Amino acid sequence: MSSLALYRGIYTEERFQQVYGTPLEPGSSLAGMLRSRLARGCRCSRAAALHFLRGRLPIASWLPRYQPKKWLLGDVVAGLTVGIVHIPQGMAFALLTSVAPVYGLYTSFFPALLYMLFGTGRHVSTGTFAVVSLMTGSVVEHLVPMPQQSNDTDPDKMALLEGQRIGVAAAMAFLMGLLMIAMFTLHLGFLSTYLSEPVIKAFTSGAALHVVVSQLQSLLGLPLQRPDGCFAIFKTVASVVEALPLTNVAELLISGLCLAVLVPIKEINNRFRSRMRVPIPGEIIMVLLATGICFASSLSTHYNVQIVGHLPAGFPQPQLPALHLLPQVLGDTVALTFVAYAISVSLAMIYAEKHHYVIDPNQELLAHGLSNLVSSLFTCFPNSATLATTNILESAGGHTQLSGLFTSAVVLIVLMWIGPLFYYLPKAVLACINVTSLRQMFLQFQDLPELWRISHIDFAVWVVTWLSVVVLSVDLGLAVGVVFSMVTVVCRTQRAECSVLGRAADTEIYKPVKSNSKCFEIPGVKILSYQAPIYYGNRSFFRDTLSQLVGLDRDWEQHEDQGLESSIKMNISTVGSTISILEKKPDSGTALQAVILDCSAVAFVDSAGARLLIQVCVECQKAGVRMHLAACNAKVLQTLSFCGLMHNLNPQQIFVTVHDAVSYLQQTTESGEQKDPTIWV
Repeated sequence: MSSLALYRGIYTEERFQQVYGTPLEPGSSLAGMLRSRLARGCRCSRAAALHFLRGRLPIASWLPRYQPKKWLLGDVVAGLTVGIVHIPQGMAFALLTSVAPVYGLYTSFFPALLYMLFGTGRHVSTGTFAVVSLMTGSVVEHLVPMPQQSNDTDPDKMALLEGQRIGVAAAMAFLMGLLMIAMFTLHLGFLSTYLSEPVIKAFTSGAALHVVVSQLQSLLGLPLQRPDGCFAIFKTVASVVEALPLTNVAELLISGLCLAVLVPIKEINNRFRSRMRVPIPGEIIMVLLATGICFASSLSTHYNVQIVGHLPAGFPQPQLPALHLLPQVLGDTVALTFVAYAISVSLAMIYAEKHHYVIDPNQELLAHGLSNLVSSLFTCFPNSATLATTNILESAGGHTQLSGLFTSAVVLIVLMWIGPLFYYLPKAVLACINVTSLRQMFLQFQDLPELWRISHIDFAVWVVTWLSVVVLSVDLGLAVGVVFSMVTVVCRTQRAECSVLGRAADTEIYKPVKSNSKCFEIPGVKILSYQAPIYYGNRSFFRDTLSQLVGLDRDWEQHEDQGLESSIKMNISTVGSTISILEKKPDSGTALQAVILDCSAVAFVDSAGARLLIQVCVECQKAGVRMHLAACNAKVLQTLSFCGLMHNLNPQQIFVTVHDAVSYLQQTTESGEQKDPTIWV
């Protein structure tokens, strides 16, 4: 067994800083830090300009180092595969957004091209995403509801209505881009951390159920409006049940056959993913087959099957979205922005960790912000990173962002020449593509047993978020999940554990004292460890717990109205010119002589917590107990110092480690005064 021998002097924080570091100066505070950071940011040089360019335009950094022989084939294959998937998926998610399918193709083209220029994730595919489309579609349906009997509506009015709908969606994309760019400017990329992993997974699973239920009317061919607001799922199911006698049998058969083909293909692609160079493009196969069969059989004429209709070739003229709609969509767009960014960054981080590279979360804000802002000028709806196509891109062998160029090329060919051929594509097929694309989101339920074993609190966050999303609505459910998740964090810091530490024999290791442990308390010394910050939310609990463990409840009550100067006489003696102790009168009558508070787990202390800690020190001195602090970080010490701790606690009562404090107390207790206190281990 390896051994460790240690022989050194006892260090207080003051002496340690004198010997090994520079003490914190009161003047070096926030103003000085801001001045130094501003000075660094204002420096201008050729190297700084190149660094700024490469940071804001990542393609300038990775393209010169591109290795064609090693990466080009994988990027081409992966890009073409993802582009083929984007075509049916884009049209399907446009249906979910309550706009014409051609706008889904536009939204599949521009974001992929822009992310290639500004994104830092090498395996991220951007475009239409089910959750983002669902949240956008709920706003579109609320502001521009579709008439109940759309077949009896004048074509000119329908065209006007369609223009108003895409106007709302484009305005949301425009505002979403502005918000992301503003967050990038303010370096607010860290805000995505408030959406914890259980919240995101539960939210996407609950939103997936919303997507499936919203597609029931298209699967059955029912002319129903999509309800919005709270309890939307139950309203939709109730309206579908009432309208079941009106089911279009032809569309029901198309949906059944389409699901019977797509579901097994999805399972085959997932099960044999490691053996297949590229996945089977089931979606595009079904689109081509269904379009051909519908055209040959005239299903839209004879059986009233709803079809996609005319898809104009080329691109729309760039124009500003309807800016007067921005105030109406602001609230929903803020929630959508956080959701889209959290999903996009989570996907990017997952694959960056898998392939051992680093992404810049703040740069991702700029990339997705520009993708939404620029694409909104071409009548696109909000976009983000997509779960299915990102998985396909990585499994198909993509290496860099260059794969986005080939993805855009495939969509461009469809937009320019092939798009009009999808005139007879049944909308029921697009609804089936929507449903089957959510497979991975529903599989997240398999993580619940493991999550329960790891953390009951995270399991509760998952369940509460999912139920809120399903029962209430997508945006309200997300808000409830985030608030509940943060409340659990606050509650855990409020009710943090305060442990009594004991020393393992013949070591400098201190662990919580338990009935079956071999760690024993130091006679006359109580060592306490608090496992949380000390702030306004938990200060009362901290004082109650500390007083209970130390056993000073009665003493504090008796001395509550007495002054500090009349309670105890203290003699200060120095040890090695750096260490002093507070000795209480020998007739105090209490067995407890000193308390050591281990602050190694105290991340921060606010002003309320600092004042409470000072009050604790004063009350301990009144009760004849010496108070010592150990292992405080620099910020905690600075806050305590600014709040006046040094007026009531001598700097030589603050030690670097718990063992320093214990060794000092033991040595001074045994021999009174020592000239050279040391530590032996």
